[in-house]
Amino acid sequence: MSKLAPPPALRLGVNIDHVATIRNARGGAHPDPVRAVLLAIASGADGITAHLREDRRHIRDDDMTRLKAAIGATPLNFEMAATEQMLDIALKIKPHAACLVPEKRTERTTEGGLDVLGGHNHLVPFASELGRAGIRVSLFIEPALEAVEAARTIGAPVVELHAGAWCEAVIGGNLTRAAHELERIRLAARRARELGIECHAGHGLTYDTARVIAAIPEIVELNIGHFLVGEAVFVGLEQVVRTMRAAMDEGRAAA
Repeated sequence: MSKLAPPPALRLGVNIDHVATIRNARGGAHPDPVRAVLLAIASGADGITAHLREDRRHIRDDDMTRLKAAIGATPLNFEMAATEQMLDIALKIKPHAACLVPEKRTERTTEGGLDVLGGHNHLVPFASELGRAGIRVSLFIEPALEAVEAARTIGAPVVELHAGAWCEAVIGGNLTRAAHELERIRLAARRARELGIECHAGHGLTYDTARVIAAIPEIVELNIGHFLVGEAVFVGLEQVVRTMRAAMDEGRAAA
């Protein structure tokens, strides 16, 4: 009997937006997101994610430029709305990847996945132009089969599944909803692999939920930010990244 191949390695992308949130609360330059990035990489992060929002509420334009210069060969994932302004900035910075995300001025954080069905024609030119520039395009989507299939027609080689509904159900103790949402993630990840699309996941992940989702073999990257920065207040960023890396590895071993 032949043995099943082991699942691919699971990468950790650390989102440092909220280091900038703390800095901006008082102004000035401290704490510096670049310093946080270098600590995260030294502690086991495989990549760095930063979201340049329209209102610049946390990451600023010069942060993106400094991050790109500081991290060298470490992949930089530029989260961005599908707007001409953000496209121009991405083409100048040339990050490793650009993740197109929905954005509302009034939201505290990203509230859901892109409308890849209704927004198909709007998203195609952005995906095309970023791809021509050698920037790997990702779409932040709901964990739904139709969303994964729409991502393929848009031309994105990567999708990131919005795990927020599942994480909220877990935290709220709603076991029925949690089981339903986790199955949606599993099915969407499986469909992505069938279509040849690389699958990531993110939003709301903690040590415990990252450990569970790491066991889904089709998911190859987790992007985590708010929880890591929050926990770093108590134990330090290096320890938090190492602990998350260990939790992910434990979950992957169960795959």
